Amino acid sequence: MQLSIIILNYNVCYFLEQCVLSVESAIKNMDAEIIVIDNNSQDDSCAMIKKRFPNVKLIENAANLGFPKGNNIGVSHAKGEYICILNPDTVVAEDTFTKVLAFAKSQKEIGIVGVKLIDGTGNFLPESKRGTPLPWVAFTKISGLYKLFPKSSFFNKYYAQHLNENQTGKIDILVGAFMVMKRELYTEIGGFDENCFMYSDDIDLSYMVLQKGKSNYYFHETTVIHYKGESTVKDVMYMKRSQEAMNFFYKKHFRSSFLFSLFMKLGIVFFSLVKTFKGKPKPKLSPENYVLISDDEVLRERLEYQFKKPVRLQSESEILLGNGKIEIIFDQNYIDFKAIIQAFEANKNKGFSFKVLPKLSDFVIGSNSSFDRGEVIEIS
Repeated sequence: MQLSIIILNYNVCYFLEQCVLSVESAIKNMDAEIIVIDNNSQDDSCAMIKKRFPNVKLIENAANLGFPKGNNIGVSHAKGEYICILNPDTVVAEDTFTKVLAFAKSQKEIGIVGVKLIDGTGNFLPESKRGTPLPWVAFTKISGLYKLFPKSSFFNKYYAQHLNENQTGKIDILVGAFMVMKRELYTEIGGFDENCFMYSDDIDLSYMVLQKGKSNYYFHETTVIHYKGESTVKDVMYMKRSQEAMNFFYKKHFRSSFLFSLFMKLGIVFFSLVKTFKGKPKPKLSPENYVLISDDEVLRERLEYQFKKPVRLQSESEILLGNGKIEIIFDQNYIDFKAIIQAFEANKNKGFSFKVLPKLSDFVIGSNSSFDRGEVIEIS
């Protein structure tokens, strides 16, 4: 078998459904399997998988075992030569896995391959590529200095800014939302460290691969949506947890460092001051207009009834038309995932928000920010 896709889920039923739909489309012509591990979700995740995706291997844990252990359980059931660790709040393109595997097979001493990740607004997620978070590197990130000096090698290592988002190349650290590697290598290094604190498990795995003499790569030629707001709220507690995560990583692979602790504490103080002066976030504004990318008139009428506002039907080629606060809804019965992802990227920062109606589903789903939870609207 070529590939096993490992998806660890916890209470994100609708995002999981869309994710598995996209993965199924992407492995249609491959010898591959999908393994979903559920960490004792209290929603309808498991029932949905059993009903809608009977060919998916579902592992139901009796408790929330965390990210490292959950993924390790999934990989222990995998049969593929390669594995992909994939978040349930992601959407892959139809050719994502064929492109990534072709690239991986072309490289010597391949470690982990990551891809270009974008959020639900089409904007690039810088954590798609990162450097090893040594004390100074971690401080430049948590203090925001990397933003002030993006072209300086002294400040720009955390987000591997020696590569831009449209350049493929070697990097140190990849994000756990999407990681492709050989199953044999994963097993050889012991998988994710189950003692790892949250936020450092993917850093630790990436670094252990480097210690084996392998090369990790950022691969820009395919794009994956990651609705990361589902699991990330950027507040002071997040920064403290980040500090604990970095401390775990640093103590495991290096010696304890007073300098490291000092840098991280200074970074948290700096972050807190910035948040204080920045004030409260602006309230979200409701769309003024809706555009449905589809050819389904009945669906358009259903959405008009749902939103109590006019919904205009357009073909994908007309996507740039319109003014004001527009929410674009992509009917995935009409347009494939790759075209949807391309439209997200092409129309970012233009006043649009995006939602997707997954194939044969009765809900629309999306996210208007990397820092807030996504939105799911069931269609009456």
